[in-house]
Amino acid sequence: MLSEPSRFIFSLPKAELHLHLEGSIEPSTLLELRQRHRMDGASLAEVEQLYDYKDFAGFLSAFKDVTGHLRAPEDYELITYRLMERLKAQHVLHAEVIVSAGVCLWRKQDFAAIFEGLERGRQRGEKDFGVSVLWIFDAIRQFGAEKAQSVLDLAIQFRDRNVAGFGIGGDERAGPPEWFAEVYARAAEHDLHLTAHAGESAGPESIWGALNLKAERIGHGLTAGQDAELIEELAERQVPIEICVTSNLRTGCCADVAQHPVRSYFDQGLMLTINSDDPAMFRTSLVEEYALAQQAFGFTDEQLRELARNSFEASFLPADKKVEFLNLFDSAATRA
Repeated sequence: MLSEPSRFIFSLPKAELHLHLEGSIEPSTLLELRQRHRMDGASLAEVEQLYDYKDFAGFLSAFKDVTGHLRAPEDYELITYRLMERLKAQHVLHAEVIVSAGVCLWRKQDFAAIFEGLERGRQRGEKDFGVSVLWIFDAIRQFGAEKAQSVLDLAIQFRDRNVAGFGIGGDERAGPPEWFAEVYARAAEHDLHLTAHAGESAGPESIWGALNLKAERIGHGLTAGQDAELIEELAERQVPIEICVTSNLRTGCCADVAQHPVRSYFDQGLMLTINSDDPAMFRTSLVEEYALAQQAFGFTDEQLRELARNSFEASFLPADKKVEFLNLFDSAATRA
């Protein structure tokens, strides 16, 4: 049982780079959406059942059910604002929030209208909480390359409105990275940053595939340790790995906390960031992930400070904004 995150962890300036908007919806907010849309089962107990699952496939199914509550631009505005409120409470200064644009297209929703809702929520959140947010549009890999191109079309369309990156998520085994070579090449041509979920539910070959796609960051990278050459490559190139410990445990991708490679990765010189992934669905938060790193893996305050600095260093912020945040971090972290 973890003890409360320390005052140091709360006060440490942080960025979060692997954070799914839809996975941040708290049960109370989901209940609010269910009542708003007059859906059946409008009690908190029934809503909370959606957050119970046994494995990765169950999580993907739960994620699909949760996103089914998002039916109007106002819903997206609400969940964005609520997320930024929670980030502020954890001293998160910047977040790169993954939006499942592929799910929106699959549901045949009006994404242009949804995006306006997202931006209204972001603007209100920035004004009220001072939190910076950039968007990453996510394609569902098992839907194939053609559907991913459609998600990329949206990322290109809104490129100048805080959309910083493009990535693929979902079932790695059902959508190998090789399918998406043309999509990623086109994204790069349009100056979008590239990321990919890889090595979460598939082996190290999935991470190699993401590197071949020119992914700038790797989401999860849980299985990299199975390949010594890959570890050497990641360490030498300092490819940021978006570590999500509780996520890996809750989905069953990692059987036991003692087996998680975060400590060995750090000791082998990989560039790591700490993230919550789908915080509401995994019943966690970013400060709790930092506390877990300290209490289960023995990270010192100084090492947590290094991980927090990495989160700004590895961000997709424009160069001038990144320097601004790093200077702010260096000034504040010495006092934390």
